Amino acid sequence: MQTTIAMNKEHKVRTNRLLLIDKAIRSGKYPNTNKLAAIAEVNSRTIQRDIEYMRDMFGAPLEYDPVHRGYYYTEENYFMKGVPLTEGELFSIALFDQLLSQYRNTPLEEALRTIFSKIVQCLPDNVSVDTGFLGSQVTFIPDQVGKIDLKAFQIIFEALRKKRTVNFEYRSLEQNEYGKRAADPYHAICQRGNWYFIGHCHERREPRMFAFSRIKNAGLGKVNFAMPAGFNPNIYFDKEMGVWASSRTSQTIELRFDKEIGIYALDRQWHSSQSVKENKDGSVDIKFTTTQIPEVLRWVLGQGRTVKVLRPPELVKMVKGECEKVRGMYG
Repeated sequence: MQTTIAMNKEHKVRTNRLLLIDKAIRSGKYPNTNKLAAIAEVNSRTIQRDIEYMRDMFGAPLEYDPVHRGYYYTEENYFMKGVPLTEGELFSIALFDQLLSQYRNTPLEEALRTIFSKIVQCLPDNVSVDTGFLGSQVTFIPDQVGKIDLKAFQIIFEALRKKRTVNFEYRSLEQNEYGKRAADPYHAICQRGNWYFIGHCHERREPRMFAFSRIKNAGLGKVNFAMPAGFNPNIYFDKEMGVWASSRTSQTIELRFDKEIGIYALDRQWHSSQSVKENKDGSVDIKFTTTQIPEVLRWVLGQGRTVKVLRPPELVKMVKGECEKVRGMYG
């Protein structure tokens, strides 16, 4: 979809002027062209053209009252539909279509496009936004997201809303085959376009994390459940690091970034709890707390020799173990 949306300076000025005229007329004080000209800081001929424009383009029920010697609306509840936007706001709207690429192949994509179209339809007729230039001048590289079954997506959210058990087939990371599951969904999470829900797993008899992309043949159960007292979804994941529900105990992570990427480390906010130390040799130490050890492990391995784990010992051991396995793969 390419949406056309550009408001040039002349249109913007006229739109703001028409809204001033509309406000003055709706005040019920019967302003004439001279009074409207003073309000809008233009001459009376411009106001006369604006009044004709309002009648022709917006169907404004404008009439002149010879007794009060001014204009009024013959329809009491009429008002000008205007959305005055700044240049920056128009640019943000133009970016929407590109930003939406982050949700491709997910059920949210079409819903967001529909909502956006409705918003565009509410803009005044003399406002147009041209997004064509973005195709060649702006590039977005979204995270890779798993494909989600539309029916499963809808059923899970219906189960969340109605507090009903959901039955489905699920394939965990450790399994090749799908297995039947039943869960009471408590809370949904979207991490960089990938969707998960925390729910009480009937098989494991404890709260578990389920990925929407690994669910199929979902169905709404007939059993209602009650949310456990004091349930807090935030203890199952770290908003800044990830959704691995492997631990609820925070640990202090210390990483040393090689001087080769020291500036890269200094430029980024890795975690809200972080502290940063720049060393004399150009290396940078980052310290923060999180429950997401598996997420940190995956990230560190992706940085290769440029990032070293200083603590905790558990994470150091995990990195060494993975490195040995990789070395074994290549002989």
